[in-house]
Amino acid sequence: MDNAFADRLRKENLLMPEAYGGEFTKKVFQRKDMLFALIALLLFSGTALFAPLISPYDPNAIDLGNKNLSPSGEHLLGTDYLGRDLLSRILIGARTSLSIAFGVVLISLLIGTALGCVAGYYGGIVDESISRVIDIFLSFPGIIFALAIMGVLGSGVFNLIFALSIVQWAKYARVMRGQVLSLKKQEFVLSAVTSGADDFHIILKHIVPNAIAPLLVLATIDFGHVILSIATLSFLGIGLPADVPEWGAMLSAGKEFMRTAPNQTIFPGLAITSFVVIFSILGDGMRDILDPNHEGGEIY
Repeated sequence: MDNAFADRLRKENLLMPEAYGGEFTKKVFQRKDMLFALIALLLFSGTALFAPLISPYDPNAIDLGNKNLSPSGEHLLGTDYLGRDLLSRILIGARTSLSIAFGVVLISLLIGTALGCVAGYYGGIVDESISRVIDIFLSFPGIIFALAIMGVLGSGVFNLIFALSIVQWAKYARVMRGQVLSLKKQEFVLSAVTSGADDFHIILKHIVPNAIAPLLVLATIDFGHVILSIATLSFLGIGLPADVPEWGAMLSAGKEFMRTAPNQTIFPGLAITSFVVIFSILGDGMRDILDPNHEGGEIY
């Protein structure tokens, strides 16, 4: 592709948007809501990363002599019904939730992108087959589907990642398929086809870079949804083992003490809410920057 042709395509927004580079960073800094959310995310993520080092107590250390304590100088957020330090458990819980959410979103994004590309690019019976599978997966309520899978596999980190990935991939595939159907008719793709480039090269070099923006927006918003799903499954007692500090499990255990020790539900609830709101703000901001013509509504 010569430089003149590439320049014309960039002007027509047929190549990777300039928002992926310095222009995107500039627009982020112009939005106070995104900047605040990004700073908060970096702060919380750094805290989660170093949670084992900065946690004041062992999150699983039981001290029945200090159970159900209110926040104090010794225990900043109080203790739970077994005397375990809430701050330590919330910090480790952030590490747990973010790690699982990252794994789920990454796996879902990769599977959805691959299948969406294949369906949209090849069309015909391939598209029909994959599209019907996508429709089947999207027809199930996500949390119910995940509950069924966890009921069969049992609790555990890897089982939870697998269950949520199975639930989440279809929406990525649907978005990518729609993008590919539009892009494969564009002149730069047709030019690559007539020049003899193989399908893998065309998909990887020409289609995916131009179709990825909506999926990045979806993935950012999805982080919050996945964290909420992790908490929901753990709240129902089917997510992670009892010895793993996790916000949903803390909420479930603390609901028995809402009258006498509300801190056991307030602080884990605030942690979940904070992350969901942060990722929602970042996702909405990215959508506005990468798709200025967007008029509202869900991307999927």
